[in-house]
Amino acid sequence: MNIQEMLSDEVVLTELGSRVARRRLDMGLTQAMLAEQAGVSKRTLERLETGASTQLTSFIRILRVLELLPGLDQLLPAQGPGPMALLRGKGKVPQRVRTSTTAAIQEPGAPWRWGDES
Repeated sequence: MNIQEMLSDEVVLTELGSRVARRRLDMGLTQAMLAEQAGVSKRTLERLETGASTQLTSFIRILRVLELLPGLDQLLPAQGPGPMALLRGKGKVPQRVRTSTTAAIQEPGAPWRWGDES
């Protein structure tokens, strides 16, 4: 199954859990063995494999033991600023995004609003 085709977060979590379980089985590890090597509880691993939410640090520890951690470079490759950003910043790397202030200004005399109301 292709993760791009999945619609809900729950379906994606279930698919990731299935893939972790498949990799664990392919490596010949029990849940207890993997949990111990990763430094997480067996219950945390069980939750991950069934598609429940877990902490990101637990997921990283499990990926490390399963030798899948290098795949995170493909997921979120390191990127530098684009050439236009460097040009605008005179060689400095941008630290934040600035938005137009005209969108935030309300008409004079208009009642105050939160901004998310239409």
